Amino acid sequence: MIIISKIIIPIVTLIVIIYGLYKKVPIYDEFINGVKEGLNLSLEIFPSIFAMVIAVTVLVKSNLILDITKLINFKYFPKEVLPIAILRPISSSSSLMLLNSILSRYGPDSMVSKIASVITGSTDTTIYIIGLYFASIKIKKIKHSLIVGLLADLACIIISIIIVKIL
Repeated sequence: MIIISKIIIPIVTLIVIIYGLYKKVPIYDEFINGVKEGLNLSLEIFPSIFAMVIAVTVLVKSNLILDITKLINFKYFPKEVLPIAILRPISSSSSLMLLNSILSRYGPDSMVSKIASVITGSTDTTIYIIGLYFASIKIKKIKHSLIVGLLADLACIIISIIIVKIL
């Protein structure tokens, strides 16, 4: 498996080059055009990425999520998992940091750690995806996508708790 992982990219690159030569495509010119498109796309989505990074940093550093979790008390919902449930749709790296903290504090076999792990694995960074990818293709009307994405995340969170408690 290690050998395959080391040679797969050179093999795919070689296949693309051979196929391009077979089809008489100017490979280098197309490569340069692709690099230019990638650079232009990077410049277009940079403001969205920068704004998202600043917003997540402010949210995490302000401890607003921890304050919210102190106010909310659900009967069947572990309070320790609530910060991950709130932060996961916004930032993957921040929620992984919280997951690491939970795993360190409670151990990997605890109920809280299992629920946090399943939530982290089954939900997505909905707000990040909409903010970044929709902005890159200039979609302005995001209301319905945002609602459906957040409802899907909520369903994953609820189902994660139920399944972990059953199993």
